[in-house]
Amino acid sequence: VQLQASGGGLVQPGGSLRLSCMPTGRTLVGYARAWFRQAPGKEREFVAARNWRGDRAYYSDSVKGRFTISRDNTEKTTFYLQMNSLKTEDTAVYYCAASSDYPLREDGVDYWGEGTLVTVSS
Repeated sequence: VQLQASGGGLVQPGGSLRLSCMPTGRTLVGYARAWFRQAPGKEREFVAARNWRGDRAYYSDSVKGRFTISRDNTEKTTFYLQMNSLKTEDTAVYYCAASSDYPLREDGVDYWGEGTLVTVSS
């Protein structure tokens, strides 16, 4: 499986972006989906995850109430990260991921996507 992340860019504080992650090679049936991020000079951190059935999700405290992880219910393949009320501290490279474990752990990720850069700046 390869995961292709897209949707990053430059946005002003308070703005919104939606990131997409599209798997190729196979579907993600049975896999939890997640997003991580790595800010400049910092370690990669967990952002959000949703179980493979799509009925449960959890978020890091720093994004709770502002970000939403979802999936395409028609295709059950592509998944998204809707980011609202963006702050400068949300600037990072965002990575999508898939894991057979849920709750999801970074060391238990089975597949990683290439990162997409999000820059929040005025």
